[in-house]
This record gives sequence, structure tokens and C-alpha cells, in this order.
Amino acid sequence: MGIPQQLGKYRILSVLGEGAMGVVYKGFDPGIQRTVALKTIRRDLALADGSGASAQQRFQVEARAAGRLSHPGIVGVYDFGDEGDLSYIAMEFIEGSSLSRYNAKGKVFSDEDIVSVMAQLLDALDHSHSHGVWHRDIKPANVLLTHEGRVKVADFGVARIEHNDLTVAGSVIGTPGYMAPEQFLGEEIDSRVDIYASGVLLYQLLVGRPPFTGNTESLLYRVVHEPPVLPSLTAGYQRGPQFDEVVATALAKDRRNRHASPAAFKQALLSAFGRPAAPRVSPGALFAPSDAPTEVVPTSPTRTSSAQPPAHWDPAVLHQVETKLAKHVGPMAAVLVRRSARACHDLVTLYERLAEQVTSGEARKAFLAEAHYLKTHPSHGSGGAPSGFGGASAFGGLTGTSLGIISDSLIAACAKILAQHLGPIAPVVARRSAAKAPSRVAYFDTLEAAISDPAKRKIVRAALEKLP
Repeated sequence: MGIPQQLGKYRILSVLGEGAMGVVYKGFDPGIQRTVALKTIRRDLALADGSGASAQQRFQVEARAAGRLSHPGIVGVYDFGDEGDLSYIAMEFIEGSSLSRYNAKGKVFSDEDIVSVMAQLLDALDHSHSHGVWHRDIKPANVLLTHEGRVKVADFGVARIEHNDLTVAGSVIGTPGYMAPEQFLGEEIDSRVDIYASGVLLYQLLVGRPPFTGNTESLLYRVVHEPPVLPSLTAGYQRGPQFDEVVATALAKDRRNRHASPAAFKQALLSAFGRPAAPRVSPGALFAPSDAPTEVVPTSPTRTSSAQPPAHWDPAVLHQVETKLAKHVGPMAAVLVRRSARACHDLVTLYERLAEQVTSGEARKAFLAEAHYLKTHPSHGSGGAPSGFGGASAFGGLTGTSLGIISDSLIAACAKILAQHLGPIAPVVARRSAAKAPSRVAYFDTLEAAISDPAKRKIVRAALEKLP
């Protein structure tokens, strides 16, 4: 599809970036002579895969949530409209880079600049919360640093708007490494999920990595059950312990023990720092404008869908690969698979290329094991032809379920029982345990052990034993 010359009243100047469901354009509003970013979504693609309705809804949520906010630390939204098969949001054009870009470059900020970033972020969130909007997806990719050292919070696509029924459907929303325990457990949430995510961001700025890492399944367990290692106790840390208590409070498992508000979080941070925060990040810490392209807020929502698959691949094949990869990289799997598939023509090559996106060594090894299986069973690796691959037996011999030890129907029944006590992570626990179980009894033992309350464990075991 060619580049449109116009969207509504906006003249298209160039393409800034491409996401899973649309394109971000640099545009111009001739009425008030202002440059804007035009974030688009194709409605036909948004409705293509069963999750599309919520994708379109997230787009509307972003427009409505950010549109009701007016703060220098929040990317401004000016307009929302439809043109042909596109919906679009006209928003503030930001010249700068996201914190994720700085992280990718290995940037280490000074204490002064970290406090400045966090203070600006918390000011923006305090404004947002005071207007009944919880962001719910604070992470480095959604925190932009302008060339002047100002923080801009972006992407309210999964925001929760109080007293408004236009809220994203689904019980687990967010980015796993930055989600609070109550989000994983499917409990009622409130604005303190943003406090937790901001605590993760502070930890990452101080230490160089989030408090919990690993594939999505391990994150589910660690965020809910394991305490984070305090920053000053991590290997190579040289800043001193002054921020430990602030971080520990923000990352409390029980939200009642976290900072009560972004303003309270900021005050605790400044007290630990011992002096006021700088109004902007120091010039020496920023990318030079010539060194970093303008950052673009992705067009794909947190729970990513995918664009049309490459023509030489069977969509069913790519869907299975996405499912496998999602265990290790989360919702970005759909985008990664589609992009890699354009340059690959057989499954083995596709798996090997995708393995580069899996950061955990153990998870990468598990993912590559499937590629190795395809190498030794070539009949299962015939590219995208519908007859060559794509059936349920394509990964035969790789997991406990494919060996017939634990059936798919039993996994589903067990997940339903566990869900009463574990919430949305139940299917993950059920599938993960099945892959390792040598017998039905051992499988039930593992599931029972996932329940922390002894009384509930007995109830779960009794229910499991009744299954056919």
C-alpha cells in the first residue's frame, strides 16, 4: 500500500515508523501550521485474528485517555479520526529517544539524571492519576527523552479510565517484566500498578536491568513470589544504598505497602537523594540529535497482533511458531515472526533467526531444540506449504503433551481447577508442568505444589483426582 498524501486535514510528509497494524507518519496541520505525528491502525487488519476487536478498542482508549490529559510530561493528543480503511490519532511530534533506546546502547545515567527522569515521570503520572487515568504499561519504550532533556510519557493504549466503560478487555494487560503481582494474579487493580512499574524502571536505571528477568513463565512466578535483590546488593553496584528503601517500597508485593501515590513516591526519592531534582536531564547524558532518529510510539498495542503474513508462508504455520516463541518473548512474538518470515523460506532458518530474540540462554536453548528437531525430521520443515507443516503433530516428540503422557484435554481441565486459586497464570502453570511430567501422578503433584495455602492444596488435589 502506497503512502497516502493526506489523512483528514493533515498532509503526510514522511514515514516515521511501521508497526504490526499500521504506520506512523510525520504530518502537518496546515490550519495552525504545526508538525504532528499521525499514528494509524488499519481496521481490516485489526479485525483479522480474533483479538482485533480489542486492538481497535485499545486505539480508541489511547486517544480518549491521553486526550483528556494536558501536562508537559505527557505526549499530547490533538485529534482522532477515520480516513478510508484507516483510523488515526494526531499527536505531539517528539524529537528524542525512548529510554529503551538508551538501555540498548548501554547508557549509564548519573544519580542526578536518574532522579530527574523519575521525578518528571512521577509528576506526569500524578497528573494522570488525578484525572482518573492509570497508564498500566509504564516501561522504557513508553518513556521518551526529548533533545532538551524533558520526559514525555507515551502510549496510553491500555490505560484504565475511571468511570468509563471503554477499558481494554482481558484480565492480564501490560508488559510482563513491569507488571505488578496483582496484574498477574487477575486481582482488582488500582493506580498502584503504575507505582510498581515505575519502581521497576527506577531499578533498571540504577542497576542496568529489571529486578526480574527470564521468559514470561518464569516472570509470572518470580514477580508474585520472590523478593527483588536490593540494588546495593547486586554485583558491581557502585551507587550506595540510599535508594534501596525507595525501590523496595515501590516493588512491594502487597500494594498497600507501596507508595500511596506518584507524589509520595517522588517525595521519598528526593528525600533519599538529599536535594531537589533537576528540571531536565543534563545535556551531556543525551543523544545528540544527529546521532539518534526521532523516536516513534509503536502502532502495535501491548498485546500485539500481526500484519498480513508473507505470501510464501501458511498462516497456520506461522501461528504455531508465534505460540512457541511467545513463551519466551511474550506478546512481541507475532511481530517478530512476521518480520523474520519475510526473509526466511524454511522453518529451520526461521527458528534460528528468531532464537536471536530470546535473551535467556536456557529459553533460547529450548527454543532451538525445536529447530534441531526439524533438522532431523525434514518432513516437518517444508517451509510454508500447507501440506508440509502446520498440523498438531508437527512438533511431535518435543513435549510431554505430544508424547501422549498428558493430554491437551487434561491440561485444559487442570487449568480450569487451578484458575480458581491462581488466576490467569493457571494455564501457564498447567502447560509448563505437563511438558515436564513423567506421569499423571507426578503432574498432579506439581500442580498441587503450585498452591501456597495448605488447605487449598487439598481442595485442588481432590478436584484433580476426580478428573477422568
